[in-house]
Amino acid sequence: MSPLYANGAASDRIWSTRHMTEQDERWPEERFRQLRQQADPDIDKVVADYLAARPEGGGPLELLKAVVAELGEAKRAARATSGEPPASEIFDAIDFAMEPPDWGDDAAQLAKGQAVFADYGLYQSAALFCKCLPMAYVEVSSAKVLAGVSRLATHGLTRRVAETGQMLIDVMGLRATAGLRPGGPGHTTAIGLRILHSFVRAVVNERYADRWDTARYGPPVNQELLLATIFDFSVVTWEALERMGVVLTEDERAAHLYTWSVVGHLMGVEACRDAPLTLADVEPVSERLGRLYESSDEGRRLMATLLAEMEEFMPLGWRKLPRSLVHWVFRDAAHRADQVPELLQVPKPAWWFAALFAAARSAHRHSWLAGPVDGVARWLTRKAGRHIVIALIDRHSDGPAAFQIPGELARAWRIRQSRPAVATRALRRDVRGRLRAPARALRKRTPAGPRA
Repeated sequence: MSPLYANGAASDRIWSTRHMTEQDERWPEERFRQLRQQADPDIDKVVADYLAARPEGGGPLELLKAVVAELGEAKRAARATSGEPPASEIFDAIDFAMEPPDWGDDAAQLAKGQAVFADYGLYQSAALFCKCLPMAYVEVSSAKVLAGVSRLATHGLTRRVAETGQMLIDVMGLRATAGLRPGGPGHTTAIGLRILHSFVRAVVNERYADRWDTARYGPPVNQELLLATIFDFSVVTWEALERMGVVLTEDERAAHLYTWSVVGHLMGVEACRDAPLTLADVEPVSERLGRLYESSDEGRRLMATLLAEMEEFMPLGWRKLPRSLVHWVFRDAAHRADQVPELLQVPKPAWWFAALFAAARSAHRHSWLAGPVDGVARWLTRKAGRHIVIALIDRHSDGPAAFQIPGELARAWRIRQSRPAVATRALRRDVRGRLRAPARALRKRTPAGPRA
C-alpha cells in the first residue's frame, strides 16, 4: 500500500519523508501491536451476553445467518433493521452504536467521496477483484477466516465476494449521503458488518479455539485488520486505479478517505472513532501494514478459486485477463505489495499481456507512449470490471444477501438486467463452458508443475 500516486515519483517520496516523523508519533509500532490484540469489546459483550442466555440450538452460526437474512430484508424494504428474534434482539441491544460520528456530517465531502465510486465504479469493481481481495488473502488470519467461517455462513467464496461488492454499492455507489444515516442502506450495511464480525469471532472461539493462534494473529477480525480493510477500499483502490490509467485528484482522495472513515466509525474501527483518517496518515499506516503479507495454504486456495470464478465469466479469448490484471496492478507496488502475486501463486499473465508490460516500461522513457498505454489499460479494466459485475448480478441476484445495483449505475455501466438479457448471457456462458471443457479437462489431467 502506498500513496506514491505518480508511480513512485521523487516528489512524493520527499513529501512522505517530511511527514513521517510527525506521523510516527500517532502511528508507533506499539499502537499496531495493541490494535492487533484488540477486537470490538462493546459489541462483543452484547453478542456474548446473548449467547450466554441463548436457547438450545441458538449458537453463533445460527444467529449469524439470521442477521444476514435480516440485513437483506431491511435493505430491500428501505427500513431500519428490526425483524424477528433472534436478529432483532441484537440490533436492539446495540442502539448505542447506531449514530454516525459527530465529525461525520460534512455532506459536501461525503458526496464527493461517494462520487469517486459512482464515476469510476467499473474500475473499482476490477480493483476489488484484482487488488483489494488479494491483499486480504496475503494476511494469514484474514485468509483463515475467509476460507473457513465465511464459507459456513454464506455458502461459498463468490457469494461472499458478491456481498462485498454489494457493500461497496450500499455505502458508496448511490450518490446519496443520507444513505449513511440510520435507516439508509450504507448505514445498515456498516452496522451489520460490525455485528457480523463479532459473530465471526464467536464462531472461531466456539469451533476453532484450539487451532487459533491468538498470540500470533490476535482475535479474528481485530482492529489492525479492520484498519487494513479501510485502507484496502480506499488507498489500495487509488493505487489500482492509477495503474489502470485513472488518477484521482488530492481532493478526491481526501474526500474518499473521509467517507470511508465515516463507514469505518460505523463498523467499529478504533482508528476512526474520534476523527477521520487523512492523507497524512496514508504513508505511515501503509508502511506498518506492509509487514502483514505472508503466503498460506488458505490464501493460495482463495486466490485460485477467485481467479477460476472470474475467468469463467470472461468472453472467449479473454479468459486470462483477470490474472493478467492482477500482475498489472501489483507491478512495482511499494511496501512489499509487489510480492503479492508470487505469495498467492497467481499464474503467469497471458502472453499478449507481456506487450503491454513492455510498452508501460517504455512509457517511462518515452512520454508519447504514456497516453496510448493508459488508454489500453483503461479499456481492458473497464471490460474486466463490467464482466465481473455482470457475473455477480447473474449468479447472485437472489437469496438473503442478493447482489443488486441501482438502475442509475446499471445504465451508466451499460449493464442490461432484463430477463431476455440475462437469458442471453446464460446461453453465452453455456457455450463458453462447452468450448472450454476440453482444455479444462486437459489441465486437470496434466501433472502438477509450474502454474501458467
